[in-house]
Amino acid sequence: MTCSPEIAPSEVEATLGRLIAHGYRFVHPRDASGELVTVVGVRMHDTVVDVIRLDAEHDVTALRMPHDEPNILEPKQVFWQRSGGMDEVVDELLALADDAYCQPASQSRTSARGCWVPNGSGRTKWLQATA
Repeated sequence: MTCSPEIAPSEVEATLGRLIAHGYRFVHPRDASGELVTVVGVRMHDTVVDVIRLDAEHDVTALRMPHDEPNILEPKQVFWQRSGGMDEVVDELLALADDAYCQPASQSRTSARGCWVPNGSGRTKWLQATA
């Protein structure tokens, strides 16, 4: 995530702190040389997942999708999405009611069959369970 000189790092930290206070967990994908590419926050609740991607303070995207979406970084089904500046997108995301777009849980609900594992240089990879 890049910051312009007109936005103090403390403003970015305060915004990230607001998201953390609401239960967001963050990953920091890096390129092959170890440079930070973006900051991604994820919060799973009820039957939805909220994802916020902060590429720069003026380039932020937030989404709400079903909990069973296979790829939360490139979802095929999205219930809600906003893009724009950091403050406006975060404000809209945090104002979104927790139960907005929630679906009844399936009776045949299955858990994820795998897990995220570190892949070096601050990256992670989904490891599919084989058993």
